[in-house]
Amino acid sequence: MAETLFKDRNLGIAANLGRPRTVLACGKHVAESTQLAKERGAHVTALEASDSALSMAKDLADEAYPLQKKDPFSPVRGRTFDLVLFEDMEGAGDLGAMLEEVPTLLTDGGHVLLNVPATREAKDRVGAMLSRAGLELMRMDFDPRIVKALATMTQDAGDLHGAHTTSFRFTQQFLWPVERLLAKAMPGTLADEMIFLARKAPKRGPLSLTVGMLTLNETESVERMIDEIRAVAPDAKILLVDSSSDATPELARAKGARVVRQLPPRGHGPAMERLMYEAALESDALIYIDCDFTYPTNMIPRLRQLLEEGADVVNASRTAKYPKAMPIPNFLANRTFAATAQLVHGVPTTDVHSGMRGYRSSVIRAFSFDGEGDALPLDTLILPARSNYHVIEFPIEYSERLGFSKLAKLRGTVWTFLRIASAVGKGNRVRRGRRYVVDKS
Repeated sequence: MAETLFKDRNLGIAANLGRPRTVLACGKHVAESTQLAKERGAHVTALEASDSALSMAKDLADEAYPLQKKDPFSPVRGRTFDLVLFEDMEGAGDLGAMLEEVPTLLTDGGHVLLNVPATREAKDRVGAMLSRAGLELMRMDFDPRIVKALATMTQDAGDLHGAHTTSFRFTQQFLWPVERLLAKAMPGTLADEMIFLARKAPKRGPLSLTVGMLTLNETESVERMIDEIRAVAPDAKILLVDSSSDATPELARAKGARVVRQLPPRGHGPAMERLMYEAALESDALIYIDCDFTYPTNMIPRLRQLLEEGADVVNASRTAKYPKAMPIPNFLANRTFAATAQLVHGVPTTDVHSGMRGYRSSVIRAFSFDGEGDALPLDTLILPARSNYHVIEFPIEYSERLGFSKLAKLRGTVWTFLRIASAVGKGNRVRRGRRYVVDKS
């Protein structure tokens, strides 16, 4: 996915913007962030504090109004947004007072993203403002100086708003994590700005549900899978991202499932990325399950219950203990992946590649997951855990597979270790103690 490259600033905001459905962008010179949010599919309303930048905001946003210091939210009062963004607010308004109004402008579990100049005092000052507003601080990040300079040097001349170059992607993926770690110790030296992501705590209670599957020539299993899902979650929407060359999509549609075709096939990661964001557009929660009967459909209500009781992500682990249906080399490989994730990131998981998970959609929208490669399940587990979302893991039974595995094991292994490495420096697992709960019952 080609995205706007912020040549001079806002790399930190771009990295933490996620993929919200609706955005309220407040501050000075919000047009660039507005453009990026729209490229990710959001409807953007801008409150622009700079008179000279208002016309550009009107060109790029779906709606744009001047940001008034007195009653700043008057143009949008009564509406709610997935994300409220405050950018370059110094001199634009009373940030603390505006934050106290933000909960009334957010959807359930919605987020607020803001930047301030990087100083040692910024964390405590902003943290206090967010706490007074009743918002949960999820993660901090930095707008980097070194990577930003390298981005300017490595970007193709004349393509200031085009796709990222290979050299820029290298600096972003591998040098920025290192700079993030160093900037935490020297924020005023290695970072221009500090970035804060907080949220309105989601309510407990019923959640509308999508049950999603990835399908590739599943004629022998798809009808029975849909019937079993309907039996345990009759009100759920069923969504398939399908790359089949057989009758799988026709059989699924005849059973009432929604089918999104991804042709030509692009692999597991891109298909999973598409599934997650399609589901997050229309439901409060997503439960993903493989379409091969290896995972127990009768556990779908349990995952849903945990989400409705306050969990953000629920990981159903196949490998908490050895499952007889799994070849021993596969079991050992999966436990090695999990041990590596725990060693590097402090996430006490036993299964980073589970094919059965539950997610609150508000958490999906808080990240811009990249489906490239075969190891997206690591990002969708590790990054929420590192960002202080409430993640629960519990053991499940694992059964014999119906049909043949379509995963490329060597390629998946390489991508697994790359994903674990690239998550270094992202998120801050420090605020409320352990947020990853392992339920062994």
